[in-house]
Amino acid sequence: MRAKDGKWYAYGTTNPIFNSRGETGEHILPTITSTDLVHWTYVGDVFALTAKPSWWPAATRPWAPDVRFYNNLYHLTYALSVGGIGVVTSPNPAGPWTDGGLIVPASSGCPSGTIDQAMFTDTDGSYYLYWGSYDTICVARMNADGTAISGAVTPIGHGRRMEGGFVVHRDGYYYLFYSDGGCCDGAFSGYTVKVGRATSPLGPFTTPTGVALTELTSKDGVVLAATGNGWVGPGHNAIATDLAGQDWLVYHAIPQAGPDFPPVTGANGATLNLTRRPLMIDRLDWINGWPLVRAGAGPSNSAVTAPVTTWTVGSTFDSSAAGFTGGFTWSGGRLVASAAASSSSSGSISGNVRIEGDVRGTAAGIGYGTVTAWLDSASKRLVVDGAVTGAAALPANFNYQSWHTLVLTRRGTALTVTVSADRLLDDTATVSLTLPASFPGGKIAAVSRSGAAEVDNLGAAPLYSPVEQRTADPAVGALLTSYSDEFHGVDLGVGWSWLRPDAAATVTGGSLVRPTQAGDLALGSNTAGVLLRDAPPGSFVMETKLQFDGVRGNQQAGLVLYDNDDRFVKLAHAVLPLSGFANTFLQQTEFTKEDTRASTGAVFSGPSFGGPAPATMWLRLRYANGVARFATSGDGVTWDWSGNAWTLSRPAALKIGVVAMGGTGATGRFDYVRVYAG
Repeated sequence: MRAKDGKWYAYGTTNPIFNSRGETGEHILPTITSTDLVHWTYVGDVFALTAKPSWWPAATRPWAPDVRFYNNLYHLTYALSVGGIGVVTSPNPAGPWTDGGLIVPASSGCPSGTIDQAMFTDTDGSYYLYWGSYDTICVARMNADGTAISGAVTPIGHGRRMEGGFVVHRDGYYYLFYSDGGCCDGAFSGYTVKVGRATSPLGPFTTPTGVALTELTSKDGVVLAATGNGWVGPGHNAIATDLAGQDWLVYHAIPQAGPDFPPVTGANGATLNLTRRPLMIDRLDWINGWPLVRAGAGPSNSAVTAPVTTWTVGSTFDSSAAGFTGGFTWSGGRLVASAAASSSSSGSISGNVRIEGDVRGTAAGIGYGTVTAWLDSASKRLVVDGAVTGAAALPANFNYQSWHTLVLTRRGTALTVTVSADRLLDDTATVSLTLPASFPGGKIAAVSRSGAAEVDNLGAAPLYSPVEQRTADPAVGALLTSYSDEFHGVDLGVGWSWLRPDAAATVTGGSLVRPTQAGDLALGSNTAGVLLRDAPPGSFVMETKLQFDGVRGNQQAGLVLYDNDDRFVKLAHAVLPLSGFANTFLQQTEFTKEDTRASTGAVFSGPSFGGPAPATMWLRLRYANGVARFATSGDGVTWDWSGNAWTLSRPAALKIGVVAMGGTGATGRFDYVRVYAG
């Protein structure tokens, strides 16, 4: 977040942070700061190893901090790996912190773990807490001062390994960002950021194709996934907005070339094997109402344009009021006034622009040319006047003596004015107006309409230019008939062979019919029959139309890129149990890699999950330059390529195939297997 001292702060989970310098232990919720979102400095830990609260359960490790600002305090919540969700507060973003105890007990009423919490402030000033993992996210209202949950606990999303919820409010929708697929399995981590949106902070949240997040299927709405460019398992995000108004996704990902720490001494004294998860920041675009990292291009792996973190006109007032003149005076790193006053910048700005300032007082505000916006405690409104006029009600619990950020955004003749406590896309009031076409812009100003006021971090920068076109999907070339089979007649076409023959498989009615076997193709359990054929040289796309009726855990059918029983990539419609619910199963699009884990020398399997898995679905599995990607479709025409990618260097004799396994009682019907140039 951008704190009230004008710097950016990031808060990390309990992990090593100086391992590359020979450090062998962990930090409990380490904190780093930056003035440019590029260069970071370590400033301390929320808890010292020698100062852990006595009430923490034995052997717990604090995880997943979330920080918010309201009522002049930073509220940092954190999850105990065993024992619930706690909170600390401080008037300073780097602490020291005051222990506030538990806000969610371990037995919270949510059917999943009490971790991965995040707060949110709604437009009426009410507070909400989102939390949960493996495999449900829940929400509850908080009490009036945001220090404990007080409302009903409501599940708002189900998904295999769903966790890491983070809510923002934008253009009338509440967006619930979350991750699924598993965060911390080194190079086999299938973490992916997804999103659903709703018109209420309590949901129901739905995906771009209209699937409710509570439906018992995997979900579309991918925001960020691995692309095979060296970063694995991107996930568990927050969002920051730079000074130009561009949003950035803040997340962690795993370097495929060095995914694991050496064994370390954990914060609870145990020896741990942990995955490296460096801080990542990439541009977040909003295209047709939905968020995508870099327009769908995924994590960056080379130099890109950095966030805008300096103003064209403005100041943090750290040492003086230089650049501003008028009725405010400088005191203690901010501008202050005891009565109605204004101080203007020496420089002006025009065109598409974003102006922001931190304000508090009875009628404190900021100005831009002949437009002024202020927080009026008398009328309890955000008021705009001058070249245009308008107002919006502020919440009944709005604290005018606590810092708030006012933002004026001009794009063409459209002027939008918002107010929030912490710049985390949780505005509590918005005024939208149309400027005169001749509006020239002008100087920016600190303003008090009456009474004492303080203004800090006041500045303006050219407004960002939005990216409006998503990246192109992979091209699918000509049909390779000699590698394809339409399953006409009663026999398999030329080129197929069996690894562990399946006598129950038949070709009938224009389909390959494969009842699921009791065997599997996972780690040491390599007993399922696999129907295989040689893969074509070069890049290719394998496609099938699959009908599947699985209803019990681990039944699955789908496609495979196969080297051997311990080295393959699988794309399947799989049935997986929903944690916390007896005899309840998720229909999942599962995209899994199995290979030898370099750090241990053992065979390892890592899943990721794509979009919905209806009874009839189309699957595509693409292999190009050692990277496997997949797409799914509900009609065979419109394809979603946004999911995770796995790297798998090409063996000398790569094969493609079909599997149906994980437990008897279901049937996979493959209408065809077509292979295209890719």
